[in-house]
Amino acid sequence: MAKQFDVVVEEDSEGFFVASVPALPGCHTQSRSLDQLMERIKEAIELCLEVQGDDVEQLVFLGVQRVTV
Repeated sequence: MAKQFDVVVEEDSEGFFVASVPALPGCHTQSRSLDQLMERIKEAIELCLEVQGDDVEQLVFLGVQRVTV
């Protein structure tokens, strides 16, 4: 059965795109292109599920907030 995960995508100071999956701690990857990033994060999710098992608590995406401190 297919599962859906929210992925946070950011760009670092060196121009790399970085993706992370909040529902899977430690599940992240990076790439120079967005297309390759999406391929890599799918691969990373599959590997994380292999290690952690399929019993992952699904989080409900509410939005993104930027906070200045």
